[in-house]
Amino acid sequence: MKKTSYMILTLMLMFALTACGADKTEENNASGTGTGVPETVKLKVGASPVPHAELLELVKPLLKEQGIELEIIEFNDYVQPNTQLYEKQIDANFFQHTPYLEQFNKDKGYDLVNVAGVHIEPFGAYSKKIQKIEELKDGAQVVIPNDPSNGGRALALMADNGLLKLKDGVGVNGTVADITDNPKKLEIREVEAATLPRVLDEVDLALINTNYALEADLVPTEDALFIEGKDSPYVNILVSRPDNKDSDAIQKLAAALRSPEVKKYIEDKYKGAIVAAF
Repeated sequence: MKKTSYMILTLMLMFALTACGADKTEENNASGTGTGVPETVKLKVGASPVPHAELLELVKPLLKEQGIELEIIEFNDYVQPNTQLYEKQIDANFFQHTPYLEQFNKDKGYDLVNVAGVHIEPFGAYSKKIQKIEELKDGAQVVIPNDPSNGGRALALMADNGLLKLKDGVGVNGTVADITDNPKKLEIREVEAATLPRVLDEVDLALINTNYALEADLVPTEDALFIEGKDSPYVNILVSRPDNKDSDAIQKLAAALRSPEVKKYIEDKYKGAIVAAF
């Protein structure tokens, strides 16, 4: 009988301790000090300084509230952000459009993936020597990006504005070799996209990516002699790898970049220089 009573007492004590521990756990979780609070997730994202890094800075506080610590790593070229993403030095990048990503994957044998479209940067033509395109002289020096997707885009834009003609059907995939008519005998030179604003003083016309134009304090809607329309298919995208594209942190970043706050910021700050794609 004594043995039975002892066992009952022991069981009652164990139940009491367990209940006490559960109450304590619930208290800790409610106050944010217990194990129920998720650990902070660090997310490294590569980006061009303008406007991509600016948009990422905008969503930093929102992501912090969701337990994501965003580290923004700025790049001034179009190669390293993809290379470092593939090598897992960063978790995602935000600087490119789909045609560029597809060409890069093809050339390098990569499998980087589009997570979400964010904005369009209408491509423009700039000059420090003329005020309107009709003033462009015969034999003028013109520079365009040397990467295939943006180079073809520049040539297509020139063709749309009557400066040259391309082979039928090449569209934005054309190259200098696809020019069938160059009535002004323009001297077209291909240079690295990031250097285009730097050589603007030395040439008659430069076809410049909007992010680099903005970095050079050019206002596309005011300074460009001609520019793509808002229906441009070149949506700038958030890019990651197949192994992490569906992760909670990447998906929260994608949602933040496509939030109403970001859309309003784009409209208010850039005033048509870039256009939200959502």
